[in-house]
Amino acid sequence: MCKTTTTDHELVSRFLNGNEEALQDLITRHQRKIFTSIYLLVKDRELADDIFQETFIKVINTLRSGNYNEEGKFLSWVLRIGHNLVIDHFRSLKRMPMVHDTEEYSIFDSLPLMDDNIEDKLIHEQIQNQVRLLVDELPFDQREVVIMRHFADMSFKEIAECTGVSINTSLGRMRYALINLRKLIIDKQLLLSK
Repeated sequence: MCKTTTTDHELVSRFLNGNEEALQDLITRHQRKIFTSIYLLVKDRELADDIFQETFIKVINTLRSGNYNEEGKFLSWVLRIGHNLVIDHFRSLKRMPMVHDTEEYSIFDSLPLMDDNIEDKLIHEQIQNQVRLLVDELPFDQREVVIMRHFADMSFKEIAECTGVSINTSLGRMRYALINLRKLIIDKQLLLSK
């Protein structure tokens, strides 16, 4: 039996008509991207789990209340909810988030090594550590775009929808992030290549 791909819109409709499995299908379909975008902002697995769950509680409540405006952008809508919950969390702490690695996960672990020799591995590790520290020093809006674009693999359109700004603003934030990263490299006299 051939299984056809069901759209998000169809799954939302099924859920609203009482099919609880449809919601599970939506969560399964998008959980990796949503969880990753939350985790890369909060850098704490337990907190990311909590915000991920809170995001879907909000999704369920909004769907059941009839306040969901279907525009074919379910994923962007859920990413926006998650993003807002992250911002709310940091506002409640009266500080903005910093990107820090934990023992169990590093956003740079997924970068491929250029060569298998020890020297290249050491150089690559040094570059990763330098870039990691530089990204931490960016203003939150710029750091957020860098994380969403390069580590959550989101398009600028998705970033714009998620953060509630225009695509041009997202592109501008990335541009300023790159300018600031270059300045930091020069100021700190870092050498990011062999």
